[in-house]
Amino acid sequence: MSEKAKPFVQSLKSMPADYRFLGSSPLEDSSSSGSSVPVTIPRNGHLKNGAVGGVDSANDDSPYGLQSISNGDESSLVDEDPIVPLPESNDRRWSDTSVYARKKALQFWVQLPNGNWELGKVLSTSGEESVIKLPEGNVLKVISETLVPANPDILDGVDDLMQLSYLNEPSVLYNLEYRYNQDMIYTKAGPVLVAVNPFKEVPLYGDSNIEAYRKRSNQSPHVYAIADTAIREMIRDEVNQSIIISGESGAGKTETAKIAMQYLASLGGGSGIENEILKTNPILEAFGNAKTLRNDNSSRFGKLIEIHFSETRKISGAKIQTFLLEKSRVVQCAEGERSYHIFYQLCAGASPALRGVDDAERFQAVQEALDIVHVSKDDQESVFAMLAAVLWLGNVSFSIIDNENHAEPESDESLSTVARLIGCNINDLKLALSKRNIKVRNETFVQKLTLSQAIDARDALAKSIYACLFDWLVEQINKSLAVGKRRTGRSISILDIYGFESFNKNSFEQFCINYANERLQQHFNRHLFKLEQEEYIKDGIDWTRVDFEDNQTCLRLFEKKPLGLLSLLDEESTFPNGTDLTLANKLKEHLSDNSCFRGDRGKTFTVAHYAGEVTYETTGFLEKNRDLLHSDSIKLLSSCSRHLPQAFASSMLVHSEKPVVGPLHKAGGADSQRLSVATKFKGQLFELMQRLGKTTPHFIRCIKPNSVQSPGLYEQELVLQQLRCCGVLEVVRISRSGFPTRMSHQKFALRYGFLLLESIAAKDPLSVSVAILHQFNILPEMYQVGYTKLFFRTGQIGVLEDTRNRTLHGILRLQSCFRGHQARSRLREFKRGITALQSFIRGEKIRKDYTELLRRHRACSAIQSYVKTIRGELVRRCGGDIKYGGTKRNESGEVLVQASVLSELQRRVLRTEAALREKEEENDILRQRLQQYDNRWTTGRSGSVGLSVISRLAEEFGQRAQVFGDDTKFLMEVKSGKVEANLSPERELRRLKQMFETWKKDYGGRLRETKTILSRLGNEETGGSPLVERNVPIKKGRRYGIGRTSEAISTSSSQHSVSSSSILQYMDRMKTELDEERTKRRAIEEELRRVTVFISNLCPEQFSATQTQPDSATQSPDDRCF
Repeated sequence: MSEKAKPFVQSLKSMPADYRFLGSSPLEDSSSSGSSVPVTIPRNGHLKNGAVGGVDSANDDSPYGLQSISNGDESSLVDEDPIVPLPESNDRRWSDTSVYARKKALQFWVQLPNGNWELGKVLSTSGEESVIKLPEGNVLKVISETLVPANPDILDGVDDLMQLSYLNEPSVLYNLEYRYNQDMIYTKAGPVLVAVNPFKEVPLYGDSNIEAYRKRSNQSPHVYAIADTAIREMIRDEVNQSIIISGESGAGKTETAKIAMQYLASLGGGSGIENEILKTNPILEAFGNAKTLRNDNSSRFGKLIEIHFSETRKISGAKIQTFLLEKSRVVQCAEGERSYHIFYQLCAGASPALRGVDDAERFQAVQEALDIVHVSKDDQESVFAMLAAVLWLGNVSFSIIDNENHAEPESDESLSTVARLIGCNINDLKLALSKRNIKVRNETFVQKLTLSQAIDARDALAKSIYACLFDWLVEQINKSLAVGKRRTGRSISILDIYGFESFNKNSFEQFCINYANERLQQHFNRHLFKLEQEEYIKDGIDWTRVDFEDNQTCLRLFEKKPLGLLSLLDEESTFPNGTDLTLANKLKEHLSDNSCFRGDRGKTFTVAHYAGEVTYETTGFLEKNRDLLHSDSIKLLSSCSRHLPQAFASSMLVHSEKPVVGPLHKAGGADSQRLSVATKFKGQLFELMQRLGKTTPHFIRCIKPNSVQSPGLYEQELVLQQLRCCGVLEVVRISRSGFPTRMSHQKFALRYGFLLLESIAAKDPLSVSVAILHQFNILPEMYQVGYTKLFFRTGQIGVLEDTRNRTLHGILRLQSCFRGHQARSRLREFKRGITALQSFIRGEKIRKDYTELLRRHRACSAIQSYVKTIRGELVRRCGGDIKYGGTKRNESGEVLVQASVLSELQRRVLRTEAALREKEEENDILRQRLQQYDNRWTTGRSGSVGLSVISRLAEEFGQRAQVFGDDTKFLMEVKSGKVEANLSPERELRRLKQMFETWKKDYGGRLRETKTILSRLGNEETGGSPLVERNVPIKKGRRYGIGRTSEAISTSSSQHSVSSSSILQYMDRMKTELDEERTKRRAIEEELRRVTVFISNLCPEQFSATQTQPDSATQSPDDRCF
């Protein structure tokens, strides 16, 4: 058990409040002597032949340091009967640490005179004294009542302090140190999460851990668990939540707030605005954080981030509220501290126009964050110009111009650069820093400023520019985060405010910061102690009241009217002749009777805060509380050409128009700050408390393990003092014995009443609630029934919630299955109905179509009966290849003929006309031949025969030439496009040429034969030879009248003579053939007329249109519609 025996802090919380260590003296290690020397600790607190000492504070700057009083020199602790003093405690605040059996519990914590705790083993007990052996082998004789029992080894490192068997300060300290050494920095203390700053990276964060806490597969204490509880309670109870993060400077509050925001952004992300919320952190840290003696990234302002959620549980917007920016840090810093980070980032990463060197990583991160929150590039340049102007203002120097110490700024590079950056005239800037206009009634006086006054005016201008710039940035961020915000009334607020501070020299800033922490501590006490216990007593449950340290007395010291710290400070600030010394004297005069106030020498006074005593020095209190900016400086800013200084001036004028309480200090015409800083800050705190009072709070107490910000180092005294200040042990005490979960009878019965297996006779909420408790076998000591509510110990309501969730899940599964069955049944019914409806519709449609078809069929039959003769004749004439199935009626009842049928009829008409022309040509030839025979018969054998034959040949030549000319002209017109015809001109010309060559050959042959005949006739006339004719068959021509009857008169010795009887027979036969041809022609003409009449009756409009378009025959049948 030697590893537990580590040095601990000075005293137990259960000791008397008036006990003080008088000095410090280390306990000598007797192990070097080789023997164990027993040491006796008497009640009187004094050693024989020596003095007792306590340990001084480990860090003089710590707010938890104890006042030490020296009482003699150090001396050896070893004597003949050495006795080591140990204070006795008559306070029984920790009942579970004093009621135990010493004979069974052998391990105890013992506190040494130097304040360290050691784990020892009891060797023997005699009366009121016990002999205890330390791990190093030392043996001590102590008073038995001062021993504190230790927990068994199995409880080492438990994650909830409520699980400790013995709840005492050394056990809590050891448990936190045990977990801290294993990088388990989070520990539960009832409803409070204790977070110890590791000062290094620990593997407790990231997406995998977020997912584990979201699914609740990881139950270890964590900031993620607090944030998850907040968002679940917001959804379940429909109440706004708040996460209040507190702790001293350097305890890790800012990082804890960022971790909580990351978890909320992960769970409520999806809208895109969560990234903007996270990117506000580097901006606010750059402009509002600075390096102090205790913290390299100390927040010099307070902020409340209110994250709003939509109805879909997604982040819809956010709003940031800031409190009390430490403006004085802009112009002065303590030794070893720095101003705000943004100035150093600007000098390391500004553009060459502002600084002249390369960019830096952090400065780039701030610029990227500004881009994400929609601050334009022009505005960013203006912001950096204002920062540079503040830096250059610090370089403005003054020179004395007369014997009265009046000063004016030197016209150097600093002054001109400031004027250029803020966009004002350099002369106006010089006047604003060296002179002051004082208006008295209707007259205005110009007062020259002394050197100190000029420096104060310069610093006031720099502080005002930076403070307005910070407020303007927060306003721009809020505008960006408000995009998409819906008024759902559900939000989670995260409060990150400065921690308790105590330095060697504490000024007005520490005064306000510690007052804010007093108010937050009161909110903590009120919620966890006062309201908790008042509710127990009010509802009539069995409860033993737990005492706690209430800071109400200290709050009254600050807020009491008219004799409180804040009231007296504002009163003194209104007096023109008030000084810091007169303020200190006034406080001592009126507040000396308050137990939390102590007046010291000069300008100092001490306040006993809940976290320890802090001594303040009133130097600068009045000036900082007034925070005056002269009206000339406001006019200077309003006259600037840049928009940011103009906006700053407008903001100052708006604030100056607010109502004022009490008299105002208007010395020198400075009227820009009508309300004092303390009054405004008090109003902000009251508004903050009212807002937090309407939410369900979740507390995170950040602990700083050491004062040197080193990982792995655990200073027990520092940790214990922080635990005492935030009341962690009292919270655990109340949580262990109290009932953290409570619910009204009505709500409990309504929420869990459906879980009852059997119905009860009484239906009132109380009876139903008791029946539920009995059904689930909840032990009586785990709950209490009040007048209006049920109170449960930790973890009991979880059993009912798990059962309710499982039952609801089963009900939902059953309902989903039943709803699915209903939906499928309805779907089948709908399908059957749709099928039946479709069948009815299809049947009705088919019946209507059938009726229409039947009507059309009957109409067609009637038409066919009327034109039966025509149809039969057409079928017979056309060879039965013309189909009339292509006819149909239109909407008007007219019969429509398809284009293909009419085209076929037109082609047949053309063929009939061609045949008719051929018959006419043949008739002409027959008539010519008949005329020839007549002439021959009448003339006989006269000499005029030869002349008639030659004249006929000449007439034939003229006719044939005319026919060939007409045909050639027609084909040329077709070829040129003047005449449209359904034929190929080139092919017809070739055919015409061939026919012409054939006729020419035949004509030449006949001409030769005629010549021969004429020569023979001449010979017969002279020689008496008879005239002989030769019959030549008639040749039928083709188109264009090419075929003609050719005859030739030839004589031959072998030919027979032609008698008159044979000529008469031939002429009769030709007349008969001519009559037959005329009959056929009349029949064809009659058929053509009948067809034409039939077609015109069927479609008169289409037929008349086609008669007017001679080129319609050239169109395809598909392109014509009749």
